Amino acid sequence: MPRTLAADVEVTRADVVESRHFVHAAVVGANDALEATARDASLVTMWRSCAKPFQVLPFLASGGFDQLGWGTEELALACASHGGEPEHVALAGRMLDAIGLEQGDLACGPHEPLSTRGARLARELGTPLSRLHNNCSGKHAAMLARAFTSGWATQGYERADHQVQRACVAEVASWSGVPLDDMALGVDGCGVVVMGLPLDRMATAYARWARAVQAGEEHPARTAAAIRAHPHLLGGTDRFDSVLIEETGGRVISKVGAEGVHCAAVPERGLGVTIKVEDGAIRAQHIALLRVLQLIGVLDDPLPGRLADWIRRPLRNTRGEVVGELRAAGTARA
Repeated sequence: MPRTLAADVEVTRADVVESRHFVHAAVVGANDALEATARDASLVTMWRSCAKPFQVLPFLASGGFDQLGWGTEELALACASHGGEPEHVALAGRMLDAIGLEQGDLACGPHEPLSTRGARLARELGTPLSRLHNNCSGKHAAMLARAFTSGWATQGYERADHQVQRACVAEVASWSGVPLDDMALGVDGCGVVVMGLPLDRMATAYARWARAVQAGEEHPARTAAAIRAHPHLLGGTDRFDSVLIEETGGRVISKVGAEGVHCAAVPERGLGVTIKVEDGAIRAQHIALLRVLQLIGVLDDPLPGRLADWIRRPLRNTRGEVVGELRAAGTARA
């Protein structure tokens, strides 16, 4: 029987628990065994940006990525939910230049950079926000490149009936073990196809990917190596995934998704981890993932380095005064 975890996150004001975020989780290990759960591990939700390390694999397998002479930076950005910092924007632009396209060919819309540094620099420099600032622009540039190098139409690459999206969905089905006919499909926030599947199947995909990385299988291993080499490109300055990868020396590779879904792989242990904050609150998301990683013995308690700042977050009022905290449920200080 899988171990039962307590992964909820609570919000306090003074000594009173004012709010609680319910967290579902699944941990899958060797032989695809479900090792630990929190609440409903079979909950079906959208995988959102957690799918990116899998969506790039068909492009690698096609040979098109190498045909363009791309390297680890482009591969890391293809997996990224980046912060819209100048280096992210510039690299996405160069990826488009390589195939003779421009930012207007991206199907994703513009939004303010997700990183504090990216947003500040855009304001200070008066940089007009473009589709390149979208946190998914690297993935979109890679998808356009897949279409270009395969001789497929680049227009409409984001649609469910396009070869690019069909290949991505098939890849996710293969790694997760969810049959195509059983997979819910929708439109992601960036405009491409998003897949809905149970949390334990998401964790299974990450566990299989972790084992493939550890075994040195070419395309998963290349992807992991790129992320480890360039964690800043995956997220950005003070972004959670970048910090977690840097602080663990790449021992843990995590990938954020919208609406409270987050996945992680631990290659040396062959583990895949998925958490879902039921109400989608990002303020609880990072705390929950760190707590699950602690409970299964992947991370120490207390956490080292910068990670300690992520598992207990101060709650401030409009004057900047600390009036409470966000924390893993049941971890009040004595």
